[in-house]
Amino acid sequence: MSETDVSTAPRPLLLSDGRPAAQAWSLDPALRHLNHGSFGAVPLVAQERQNELRAEMERAPVVWFPELPGRLAAARTDLAAFLGVDAGDLALVPNASAGVSVVYASLERRAGGEIVVTDHGYGAVTMGAERLARRWGGRVRTAHVPLDAGEQQAYEAVMAEVGDATDLLVVDQITSATARRLPVELIGAEAARRGVPLLVDGAHAPGLLAAPLDGLTCDFWAGNLHKWACAPRGTAGLVARGPLRDGLHPLIDSWGAPDPYPDRFDQQGTVDATNYLATQTALDFVDRTWGWDAARRHMDELAGYAERVVGAAVAELTGEDALVDVGMPVPGMRLVRLPDGLADSRTAADALRDRVAAELGVEAAFTAFDGIGYVRLSAHVYNTAEDYEYFAERCVPVLGAWARAART
Repeated sequence: MSETDVSTAPRPLLLSDGRPAAQAWSLDPALRHLNHGSFGAVPLVAQERQNELRAEMERAPVVWFPELPGRLAAARTDLAAFLGVDAGDLALVPNASAGVSVVYASLERRAGGEIVVTDHGYGAVTMGAERLARRWGGRVRTAHVPLDAGEQQAYEAVMAEVGDATDLLVVDQITSATARRLPVELIGAEAARRGVPLLVDGAHAPGLLAAPLDGLTCDFWAGNLHKWACAPRGTAGLVARGPLRDGLHPLIDSWGAPDPYPDRFDQQGTVDATNYLATQTALDFVDRTWGWDAARRHMDELAGYAERVVGAAVAELTGEDALVDVGMPVPGMRLVRLPDGLADSRTAADALRDRVAAELGVEAAFTAFDGIGYVRLSAHVYNTAEDYEYFAERCVPVLGAWARAART
């Protein structure tokens, strides 16, 4: 990189003792980790806390499991405060897709009912909607939202598919493949006015947005804490409000089944729930070390730098602008268009992800939308400008060669 480019780079975040932030994680130093958005990364202190809890569980399981619902209820209260919601609205689930599946499984049959989704939706969530529609004898309608659509255009595109037959509306708060927001606040207000239940897929929102449910009217919301909030794997929340929430039940029937929502979710047999109990340790670590607001600012500044550096490298290679207008950008993530011939489908994008990890030593996210391939750049507190400079200098030329080979 030129001296001018590097001078604009955000400074790396340090731990309180002056060490690089990455040393608080157990990430493989032989890899460049540029894809926090997919699976997150758990700080060592939270891993250690979870191991302590697991040891406690194994020492006295007959004591542990009867006491577990009470401990989970207390953890729920803490996590509700982080999300800015009432603890009575929050149930603990393994991931956002599980929360969505709870909603799909619990809704009463609506003969011929239509479900509206968008073409930015997460594949597993959309597939679940299609299965529900088959069960109802109805159909799924897909709202086509242009990648560069602003708030009003995106709102109109979604609501244009909502009609008298619509029995459920499913919309991402932050899209996975396209790293953009959708106007769930506007959509939620109008859906409520029309009496259409709204399910918001907020998988990426916790930690990335300070208060993801502020100003949001919806019946159901599901978000992962194991992504941007750095909780242990399998930690997510399902928020339910309104008359439909009392019909929600966990995917596993257990002895808590007669309890009201959300208490019935706190008892799931012998499931290892130490992830939920260790989540506050992860949240406190980031808050105590940098503060969540400062961490979010750093993530966004670094993602912006990554976009400029990688975008410039791709443009130099192809002679075309690689920067992408996503209409409603989000902090911490950016899209850069790949050279033609790469990642033009989800299958091809996943194959490219695996090849880049194996051959180039970089964990990166590649996505496809409308037949075009992108690299989705994520940034967290442990990332540095040098990570993205490395990708631009060492990996982009190789991607260019692979693209040329694919085209011929």
